[in-house]
Amino acid sequence: MTHAPALPTIESPLKATDSVLDQIVEAGDGFVGVIPAGGSFRITDLAGNQAADTLLYDAAELDNRYSAMDTIREQGAAYLTAGSRLLSTNLDVLATITADTCGRHDTVGGACSQESNVVRYGMHTRHQHACRETFLRYGSQVGIGAAQLGHNINFFMNVPMTGDGGLTFADGVSAPGKYVELRAERDIIVLISNCPQLNNPCNGWDPTPIRLLGWWSE
Repeated sequence: MTHAPALPTIESPLKATDSVLDQIVEAGDGFVGVIPAGGSFRITDLAGNQAADTLLYDAAELDNRYSAMDTIREQGAAYLTAGSRLLSTNLDVLATITADTCGRHDTVGGACSQESNVVRYGMHTRHQHACRETFLRYGSQVGIGAAQLGHNINFFMNVPMTGDGGLTFADGVSAPGKYVELRAERDIIVLISNCPQLNNPCNGWDPTPIRLLGWWSE
């Protein structure tokens, strides 16, 4: 029997008791907030096997948003982990992953929408809530609309690539209490949809809450 190689992990020295942000985001709900340059932001997978769909924006220019294509190309890696630099459409570094106890995160699988649910899983899913709706609802609070939505990061989500270049949605590689932590390299807006997907194993068929922590000078 062969075993998958252990994923790299790096712990953070930051303590929850010192945070200026501590918020629970329920399954299917969202979050939007500004993280100042130099600030740190942690997403914790409380129950394990939960996908946290995330978009990043330059707070001074919303069209200068996270670019999966440029991030993958410039770093030569299809998955994100500690040390990954998250680049914008202008090739600016929006944030760096400074700590990661999960070890690998997807940035090619995209976010679920009501339309994609129908295509993938059938008409009976047409009115199920999806990440795109959460992005639009929370993004509207800071001027982010449909035109500003791009390819997102799926923290904790496992999307293996097949030998012929395809993608599969697989059981997660996270576990209860695993987290990923980012350092903002400029003032950024973080927009999160805590994925409500019920039709594939990205959430273990049972979406659960995440915890957000932040450290910066107020």
